[in-house]
Amino acid sequence: MTEHTDINSVPEATAVPKKRMTFSVAWIIPVVAALVAIGIAVQQILAKGPTITIVFKEAQGIEAGKTFVKYKDVRIGQVTKVQLSKDFTRAELTASIDKSAAGLMVEDTKFWIEHPRVGPSGISGLGTLLSGNYIGVEAGKSTKAQREFIGLEKPPVISIDEPGQRFTLEADNLGSVGIGSPLYYRRLNVGQVIGYDLAENGRSITIKVFVKAPYDKHVTADTRFWQASGIDMSLGANGLSVRTQSVLSVLIGGIAFETFVSSGDAKPAAEEAIFTLYNDRAEAAAQREVEVTPYVLRFKESVRGLSVGAPVTYLGLQVGEVTAVGLEGDPKTGDIHPRVDIVISLGKFLGHMRQAVSVKELAMNEKLRHSILQRMVDRGLRAQLRSGSIVTGQLYVACDMHKHVPKVKIDWTKSPAELPVVPSGLQDLQDKINGILVKIEKIPIDAIGEDLKKLVARLDGLLKRTDEEVLPEAKKTLEELKGVLKSVDTTVVGKDAPVQQEVREALQEINRAAQAIRGLTEYLEQHPEAIIRGKTQEKQ
Repeated sequence: MTEHTDINSVPEATAVPKKRMTFSVAWIIPVVAALVAIGIAVQQILAKGPTITIVFKEAQGIEAGKTFVKYKDVRIGQVTKVQLSKDFTRAELTASIDKSAAGLMVEDTKFWIEHPRVGPSGISGLGTLLSGNYIGVEAGKSTKAQREFIGLEKPPVISIDEPGQRFTLEADNLGSVGIGSPLYYRRLNVGQVIGYDLAENGRSITIKVFVKAPYDKHVTADTRFWQASGIDMSLGANGLSVRTQSVLSVLIGGIAFETFVSSGDAKPAAEEAIFTLYNDRAEAAAQREVEVTPYVLRFKESVRGLSVGAPVTYLGLQVGEVTAVGLEGDPKTGDIHPRVDIVISLGKFLGHMRQAVSVKELAMNEKLRHSILQRMVDRGLRAQLRSGSIVTGQLYVACDMHKHVPKVKIDWTKSPAELPVVPSGLQDLQDKINGILVKIEKIPIDAIGEDLKKLVARLDGLLKRTDEEVLPEAKKTLEELKGVLKSVDTTVVGKDAPVQQEVREALQEINRAAQAIRGLTEYLEQHPEAIIRGKTQEKQ
């Protein structure tokens, strides 16, 4: 348009009416189908649960679209994808979880691959031989949702909802204990080991154990745990001792616990309480002695066969134990002699004595304790080494009463105090034998031998002289004695010997005299007056 064009000459625009669109019936079916599809999609989206990722060290027997996720043996999902991690060191599993189980996917939920296993607690997962491996689930207690998890290599030994308590044990070494090893209380299986690890300082082992309810109430602050693995065999001063909890503990190991001495108001230990794990029952039981008194013994004989832990007895009853065996030098004389350190349990000692004095009173009253022991020493209490086993030669310390021993005053200013000792019976016998040998060594055997040689020479000379001088004379004397005996035989023993004739005549006279006496006796019995008047003449 030029600037000279007339505006009136421009034609006006005319409005054209809009045409109406007509709706065809053919569109109804696609529209309905679209609406149904949208509804189904929305429904699936709303019904679909969370998708999670689980990382395992390896995906043993896991297949996408075939492996299920199970909780309490109920299917709650399915594995949809299996692939390697970005660094190719692990397997990543993607699983679709049902919406009904979405609440289980929290940060402390545990996953593991369930397959057949043979362990300390038995054989598990046998059902997977037919159905195939599956992903096991243990629900957590957290309320915070999570979608990425690290799978476990093994299923948890104890489920999170099982009643009971967990405790921690500290040990120098693991021994033969493993996950699933049984836990015993008075030989009853009441729990098991659920885990272990090296302590942060690297000097000990931390063992996690679980005690089932209601047995967990028997674990108190005074409870002692010890290794019950295998066969506990010991050969010492107390003889041969063999202990074991069960055949299972012999094969796979185990832990036992017991409360040896406890206060009357002892309460169950708190969850995750820490205890010491001892090597054996004897070591655990020995730790219960709190009120003990140390003493020292100085022997002048060999202590071979005496070891730490050997019993200390009083009149045959154990009241303590040996804590150290070594050597000690005397700075005055320069002699070196054995030194034995012992402890005496006040509880055991008073328990055997059955006195009215309590352990607590005796432990607190040092003067009373010293007074009682000094009186016993004055009465002859002495420590002595004795053999506890002929087979092993193990020794123990026996405290008994001995008569005719010198009195000893205990020096209570020294710590620990020294108790008097006496030599052992074997040592006493050895000293006597040595004394006899010393006396034998002092006998002048050589001089005696020379004197015996001289005496033998003299006897030999005497015998020769006897043979040359005495024997002829003795022969002559015997001949003369033979003649005398022959003469006696002729005079006395022969039939017509004079001596025998005279003896016969004498016997006849004695016979006649006896007849006369018998007649006189008969007459006096008839006429007793004849003793006074005499015999009267008989009338003619």
